[in-house]
Amino acid sequence: MKKTVKQRNRTDMKKVEAANQVRLTIPDLVILSLLAERTMHGYEVNATLEDRKIRDWAPVSRPQVYYSLDKLTKLRLIRVTSEDSPSAGPERRVLATTALGRQHLADALETKTWVNQKVHQPFLIWLALSWQARPRTFRKQLDRRMKVVEARLAEERATLADVLTEVGHPYHEAVWMLQLIIEQLEIELRWVQRILGEANKRSPAQFAKGSNT
Repeated sequence: MKKTVKQRNRTDMKKVEAANQVRLTIPDLVILSLLAERTMHGYEVNATLEDRKIRDWAPVSRPQVYYSLDKLTKLRLIRVTSEDSPSAGPERRVLATTALGRQHLADALETKTWVNQKVHQPFLIWLALSWQARPRTFRKQLDRRMKVVEARLAEERATLADVLTEVGHPYHEAVWMLQLIIEQLEIELRWVQRILGEANKRSPAQFAKGSNT
């Protein structure tokens, strides 16, 4: 018996609702990945995020961890392997990624959004608006940015040295990530230093768009 248009629409709606329920956020995917490495308590997930400085490159707050653990458990993407007590909260449960969870993680890593999504950088937004700032602010903010970049560069270089010692070879995703971050910081540091040298020459555009001159 053929389905009516109304029945087909209902089936399509259910498929859309199911897809929305399994839509995974960055915190979800990070946690799935950590639990795919090994089983962990909820508090171990938080400790690993801190130890590996994952929050430096992924937006995973402490409250998000427990929200994601609850969500992933309901979706059967992770499972409870044991509990310290029957009434144990998510921080005391031993959790592991399921086969379904690993499948959804692999599927999510195939989407194009990872490679074509733009990120809005606050410093670049400030630079675009800086012509409205007070005269001394431009150089002052560039000086601040230079110190931030220098400090972070030193920190990332130290982290890279630690990671290389721990991993034992340079052909690892953590090493490649840090190398990219370091090279980007080195480029930005040189750029900031150059702009500081040119700051006194700063001037408005000579020809406004739509001008007849």
